[in-house]
Amino acid sequence: LTTPEAIRGLCLDPEDYEASQSTSGGAYTGGMKIVKVCGLTTPEDALVACRAGANLIGVIFAEKSKRRVSVEQAKEIVNAVRKFGERSDRVTVEEVKQNESSPVSTLVANARALERATRLPLVVGVFQNQALEVVKEIVDKCGLDMVQLHGSEGMEAANRKNFGVPALRVVDIELGSSSDDNGGGEKKSSSDIASTILKNVTSDPIAILLDTSIKGDAHGGGGTGKAFDWTIAESIQNMGLPVIIAGGLTPENIGEAVVNVRPWGVDVAGGVEASPGLKDHEKVQKFVGGAKKAGVEASKGF
Repeated sequence: LTTPEAIRGLCLDPEDYEASQSTSGGAYTGGMKIVKVCGLTTPEDALVACRAGANLIGVIFAEKSKRRVSVEQAKEIVNAVRKFGERSDRVTVEEVKQNESSPVSTLVANARALERATRLPLVVGVFQNQALEVVKEIVDKCGLDMVQLHGSEGMEAANRKNFGVPALRVVDIELGSSSDDNGGGEKKSSSDIASTILKNVTSDPIAILLDTSIKGDAHGGGGTGKAFDWTIAESIQNMGLPVIIAGGLTPENIGEAVVNVRPWGVDVAGGVEASPGLKDHEKVQKFVGGAKKAGVEASKGF
């Protein structure tokens, strides 16, 4: 019989082994690894998130966002985060060999690479339906470690060759779209929605982030303050793809979300604010600490 050790010995790249085990072996069971605090506008708030243990620090450049920052504000946040991590340049996230025949396999390997890179907090610039050349220019001016595409740019736009840094790709989950959710309109099962998402992912992004959208919003979701049906995220991970979940998360419900869904990552913005763009430091600490604690609890027995 072939043992896992023998299989590992035949793999030229350890990432190939990890990815094959995660996808061919079924559900993602790696637990919660990434905490992102988004919508930061000041270095002080960014440092609170860093000290609390956040892995990703999000600054928003989307033109219609009430949390939008200027290039100068972003530079100040980048410099503060770099100083916290005792670094002088951006963190390079390892580039994984793409497996075009199995995008999920590549995305699993990408997730592992991002986990390793976020031992120090990274700064993510959030964009929505902006020209890729504009995004690249801001990345270079601010020294961003990553970007996040939150509009209708498409999966292929999230390829790192467009920006010189890796990109998170947001997938909108329409509120009330699943049969397990409340609301009107056509209903689909969580597993059907998950299957559709998996059919449309490519190996271009570093990872997939699921966020809530409102029907009729042509510009993409985000910032709704509402949670989508978490069983969709659970179904996607049961099919092998680790995801970050966002939308409606707060210090009060983060434990429930992590224990029930066991997502690879969580993302919060409005749920830890004192006012739009300004964080409540106690809420930030409670959210990040609660997510990490719940992640440990949820991993017991796996």
